[in-house]
Amino acid sequence: MKVLFLKISFLLVCLFLNFDSFAQTQDHDLKEQHAAHETIDSQKDNDEDHGSHEAEAQVAPPSWAIIPFVLLLLMIATGPLFYEHFWHKNYPKIAVGLAILVIVFYIFILENINFPIHSAFEYIQFISLLASLYIASGGILINIERKASAGTNVIILAIGAVIANLIGTTGASMLLIRPFMRLNQERIKPYHVIFFIFIISNIGGSLTPIGDPPLFLGFLKGVPFVWTITHNFLPWLFAIIVLLLVFYLFDKHNTKKRPLAAEEEPIKNSFSIIGTRNFLWLLVIIIAVFIDPNIFPWVPGIKYHGQSFSFIRELIMLSVAYFSYRFASKKALQGNEFTFEPIREVTFIFIGIFGTMMPALELVSIFAKSEAGIAMINEHSLYWGTGALSGFLDNAPTYLNFLAAGMASQGASINQLNDVRAFAAGGVYENSVIFLKSISIAAVFFGAMTYIGNGPNFMVKSISEERGLKMPSFFGYIIKYSIPFLLPLFLITWLIFFLFQ
Repeated sequence: MKVLFLKISFLLVCLFLNFDSFAQTQDHDLKEQHAAHETIDSQKDNDEDHGSHEAEAQVAPPSWAIIPFVLLLLMIATGPLFYEHFWHKNYPKIAVGLAILVIVFYIFILENINFPIHSAFEYIQFISLLASLYIASGGILINIERKASAGTNVIILAIGAVIANLIGTTGASMLLIRPFMRLNQERIKPYHVIFFIFIISNIGGSLTPIGDPPLFLGFLKGVPFVWTITHNFLPWLFAIIVLLLVFYLFDKHNTKKRPLAAEEEPIKNSFSIIGTRNFLWLLVIIIAVFIDPNIFPWVPGIKYHGQSFSFIRELIMLSVAYFSYRFASKKALQGNEFTFEPIREVTFIFIGIFGTMMPALELVSIFAKSEAGIAMINEHSLYWGTGALSGFLDNAPTYLNFLAAGMASQGASINQLNDVRAFAAGGVYENSVIFLKSISIAAVFFGAMTYIGNGPNFMVKSISEERGLKMPSFFGYIIKYSIPFLLPLFLITWLIFFLFQ
């Protein structure tokens, strides 16, 4: 056990060391790995992959290049707490400015335009999905008329954990956060929203590729659609039950402490929905997710360095965002107190995150694919390594980097469709199924560790604050909730499903 934790610690510490001397030998390692997987039958695919390997063979960024990313995280954490007026007025300029600084460094100093282009494509995909789901769900008003209770809240959270796999964690979060807060408006506390983030915005979406972006990227690479529900179901069920139980105990205690009003009007148990037409818009968004050249070759896309990026999907999503708002029920929008501020905040903050995190992601990728990194690969280091970084970096590219490392350790390539399918199936590659399971669970679960671990987290926080609820600061969220509640859960999950499996 001690050796395992030393390995994990070494893996994380190495990410912040100077990689300059190591990077000089990286080109040779990558070429050897590429040559080992070349076959006559897949020559065309390998030619496309060569472009991506060349991209990785660029000069590695120095370790100090992560300073803008760290600075942005610190300002996100401290701005609302210590210089709130300045932060809320200037965060778009700060986020965009830091992103431009890193992009300019990549293009003109490192002479590497590939990472900025890939990051731009990924950001467009990310924000198109979040914006369309946010706006379409804003036109659906769910009214739940009944007495707020711990039991009712648990039912809503459990339902949200299920539907997160059907309409994504973003769709489920935007659909349910407002009615959840209205139901508890007389006694709403930050823990209500934080457990909402834990359950619906993150861990709930572990069962299908629709549920969370990392799993969808795995699906695009070749992981079968039903793989996640087959292998992730028991950890998902365990984690959801534990969190619901802990929340119930907290909420029950809060209910008992709540003073009774002198005269309370009887509440009728009723349920109604206004703006049901927007469910059709949500369906269009979910269907559009699969309009991708990596799934259907006939779909138009932009091919760049071995990857195809769809633009039809994003056009559909942005069109849905416009038309779902244009023709939304005014009563539903008013009832939801709908504004564009939450999605505006997410748009600018994540421009900064996607722009400044490039050096950190590249250093992670380079180390993970090195001989030293591959030698340390097992289901335990993959679980904790993927998890630790998924809370602070975008969990989708983190998932891909660690999947690439896990596959490389078994002599497989993430850029070969047949390799990915064989890796997911097991049998051909040793420990491949448990490797993929550890990466998948960690990427989704640990996204709940911070406000920026997953896109819906920040949106839910912004909506809650807009409605007058004072949410914990960035560090307050981690110290008061993530560490005491999530870390023990993740440790037990690791013990049950990975260490003693």
